[in-house]
Amino acid sequence: MRIALSQITTGPEPEQNLALLREQTDRAAEAGARLVVFPEAAMACFGIPLKPVAEPLDGPWATEVRQIAKDAGLVVVAGMFTPAPDGRVTNTLLATGPGVETSYDKIHLYDAFGFAESKTVAPGSEVVTFDLDGVRIGLATCYDVRFPELFRAHADAGAVLSVLPASWGAGPGKREQWELLTRARALDATVWLAAVGQADPAASGRTTTTSAPTGIGHSALIGPDGTVRERLDAGPGLLVGEVDTEEVTAVRRSVAVLDNRRLGVRP
Repeated sequence: MRIALSQITTGPEPEQNLALLREQTDRAAEAGARLVVFPEAAMACFGIPLKPVAEPLDGPWATEVRQIAKDAGLVVVAGMFTPAPDGRVTNTLLATGPGVETSYDKIHLYDAFGFAESKTVAPGSEVVTFDLDGVRIGLATCYDVRFPELFRAHADAGAVLSVLPASWGAGPGKREQWELLTRARALDATVWLAAVGQADPAASGRTTTTSAPTGIGHSALIGPDGTVRERLDAGPGLLVGEVDTEEVTAVRRSVAVLDNRRLGVRP
């Protein structure tokens, strides 16, 4: 299956970001992709009040993303913010397109490196997968990458591909951690991993003064053996790559880490 990873820099205005999503989705469709994955916070960047921009899944922003996916004839995964019952928002991935309609609420919140996502964002609790062209795909978001059990839960649910939209925080050693963690999650769950980050705002010609995680780029498509097959640099770009599901079968036959587990095995 051909997929596209759209590494963009989103701004604070959801309407303007929709235009960017449409342009990138059209490019992905022209390249023959069946799935295009956008970063976390594709609706609006971090560093602004999130509650005023949050909308329900049947609101105008998500409705327009559905139309974009329908017009292009492929599935779109994009990060947005939805209202939470307790007055916070939820960091949500919308997955929509022909035959697909689901969403995932980020389980592990970024309370690290001096940032407290949980102050304004409520956590999710459900593992979510969906099927596209007979391929099962798991959903995860950014800080989730530090928790291997989620990606093993994708594999246990039958997924052979996990998608990981992110808006990774910058700082000393953070790029190295991103690269290490994404490769490790692919390897220890023996899944393909599409890690799609916000581009570095500076590489997009934007100046930021916020300490919020606004992206470092370096999106990658990683094979189930943990090797990087394609990677972008810091700036905006569209990565198009092929996911070979048979390779997952071969890797799991060779390195049966899921079958060999002694701890945390599903019942």
